[in-house]
Amino acid sequence: MPAHFFDFTPDTLAQWCAERDLPNFAARQIMEWIYQKKVVEPERMTNLARRARELLAEHLMFDAGALVRHQSATDGTQKLLLDWSGAVPTSKVQDSNSLPIIGEPSGGDSNRQTECVMIPVDDDEHSRRTACISSQIGCPVGCRFCASGLGGLDGNLTVGQIVEQAHRLSRLEGVDRISNVVFMGMGEPLANLAIVTGAIRTLNAPWGMGIGARKITISTVGLPAAIRKLVTFEIPVTLALSLHAPNDELRRQLIPWAEYATIDEVLDACDEWFAKTGREITLEYLLLRNVNDRPEHADELGRVAKSLRANVNLIRYNEVKGLPYDRPTTEDVLTFQKVLREAGVNTHIRASRGRDIAAACGQLRHEHREPQRA
Repeated sequence: MPAHFFDFTPDTLAQWCAERDLPNFAARQIMEWIYQKKVVEPERMTNLARRARELLAEHLMFDAGALVRHQSATDGTQKLLLDWSGAVPTSKVQDSNSLPIIGEPSGGDSNRQTECVMIPVDDDEHSRRTACISSQIGCPVGCRFCASGLGGLDGNLTVGQIVEQAHRLSRLEGVDRISNVVFMGMGEPLANLAIVTGAIRTLNAPWGMGIGARKITISTVGLPAAIRKLVTFEIPVTLALSLHAPNDELRRQLIPWAEYATIDEVLDACDEWFAKTGREITLEYLLLRNVNDRPEHADELGRVAKSLRANVNLIRYNEVKGLPYDRPTTEDVLTFQKVLREAGVNTHIRASRGRDIAAACGQLRHEHREPQRA
């Protein structure tokens, strides 16, 4: 099977070229075509010798994921459904955190699909193109309100598969370059930590996609041991904690993995992150109508946020067919924000983007029952 180009670094690509008697400068030229010019067709790499182009076409795979569906929302958000079953094998699940998989893996190759999203923002203060990418096929956490874990976990994505998502989003119409990356798609990034950090090195590298470290965000449900490992990562990324409840009892009802780490234990790891990196953590809080969006919940959340010196992003629930939750009212969201701000907590309400194509937070699915080939 051809190797996946996006698994390569300049050094490993140079070695690959040397083994095939290609000139020393060939690896640099290929990297420039892919990352600077965003060309993934070897026949278009015109400054390469014919033999080099033929070797690339025969032995390397660039777009390894088959495009099943490309959707565009009315707000400019675009979503890709990619199928990895006929290309580069996904990596085996590593039980590095000794936590159970919630839900049964569906098994087989037919469900090896992931979604990724390009979110555009153009206003007076910002012009961003954010890639929301997945780290796993499905999700092992099984949050009760999220579509991504409904089918369980089928495997970890590889470095190349993660990087490919961002690169493909950068090649969409209307996208000059990806400015931000958020690991907020399918999967728990810290449950695939070694692969995710490997992908970040390529996303951040000047020879790669050149995305600033502070503009790369890892969102986690809160795995204390993995957070402490991430502290030593040499690239100063941003960390977001998906809290979604202000107390352990409610959090365990919403997030099955909360059974294995209390809020205090997660906050201890986050305190270590702040102490050693100096970078504040953002608390992500999904508001579910009449479940966790009451003023008393806001009071509790305010105390948690102040103990951690954290900002809070409030996210209105985005409906998922078949799940028993409702989107909160605008009045309730604003009241919740007011309680937090009066407590001295920096709080923002995140806009829901791509809802009309099920591309908003919590709506990405790990399989599509009736694929439509693009």
